[in-house]
Amino acid sequence: MGHRKQHTPRRGSLAFMPRSRAAGLLPRVRTWPELPEGEKPRLLGTIAYKAGMTHVIMIDDRQTVPNAGKPLFKAVTVLAIPPLYVLGMRLYGYRDGYQYVLGDALNYSDGRVFGGKPKKYSSLEQSLKDLESVLGDAVRMSAIAYSIPKDVGLTQRRPFVMEVAVSGGNMKQRFDYLSALIGASVSAEDVVKPGTYMDIISVSKGKGFQGPVKRFGIKRKQHKSRKSVREPGTLGPWHPAAVMRTVPMAGQMGFHQRIEYNKRIIALADESERPVTPPGGFLHFGVIRGKYVMLDGSVPGPAKRPVILRYPLRQPSIRLGVPTITYIDSVQGGAKQ
Repeated sequence: MGHRKQHTPRRGSLAFMPRSRAAGLLPRVRTWPELPEGEKPRLLGTIAYKAGMTHVIMIDDRQTVPNAGKPLFKAVTVLAIPPLYVLGMRLYGYRDGYQYVLGDALNYSDGRVFGGKPKKYSSLEQSLKDLESVLGDAVRMSAIAYSIPKDVGLTQRRPFVMEVAVSGGNMKQRFDYLSALIGASVSAEDVVKPGTYMDIISVSKGKGFQGPVKRFGIKRKQHKSRKSVREPGTLGPWHPAAVMRTVPMAGQMGFHQRIEYNKRIIALADESERPVTPPGGFLHFGVIRGKYVMLDGSVPGPAKRPVILRYPLRQPSIRLGVPTITYIDSVQGGAKQ
């Protein structure tokens, strides 16, 4: 048999990205940014749920493009965004090059998360006093918060619990701000601002175990090839005497955690004031109840998937105002705004 050409992934493939399954439906936030000096303390993220996509016509507010001031067609993703409930707080210290937990304070009386109180526990007031005594050693502070899918009309009752970092001001100001929030809720307006940018962290659609043809887009070999057609022509050179991770192989495809940086917030509104649900509801989601946020472009994952909106880690230099939307493709024939 003659020389066989090595079948490599097509240009632009995800061959070098992590391809293991995500730990769960709710993604993990590994890094939180810090707000500039002078900012007041606030939460740096929240949880939303993907409803679907539509399109809007807005006025292009970029001043350095030829289309400035003219109508612009935009494909947007609609996320249903319920309030975020603060369950407690946690402090982190720094030692030997690592961050460690100094302590936390939890509201065990919240029956939507806790089924009861543990045998050995401290009251919320006592836990807050203990945390305040070690505030000088703290380098980071997080709110333990949760979101209820049922608030947006989904059937799941079990809440999604996560840590949301708090930034702005000094540690004492953050502590006072977060202590007052325990047991209360944070609305979408307190975290998301129209016209600004946010990072989107989500888990992509799961496609299961797939071969290299579908997973990486390699070409099928000729029909007379030895033993197999839908596998690479070679596993690599003799040396190094190991299969490199760049060789396209079969494995898990989809259900990976992904981050998209600097997605612009097109609008934040209430369904009762500015309807966006199409006739019959969004496919696989239904009718939006309450508030929603529209993002520029697409978002990883299927409908109903929880999405974390995080304050941008790489703040863009461009500064734009609130977009002017003239048309939303929602009800019959669209909705003029």
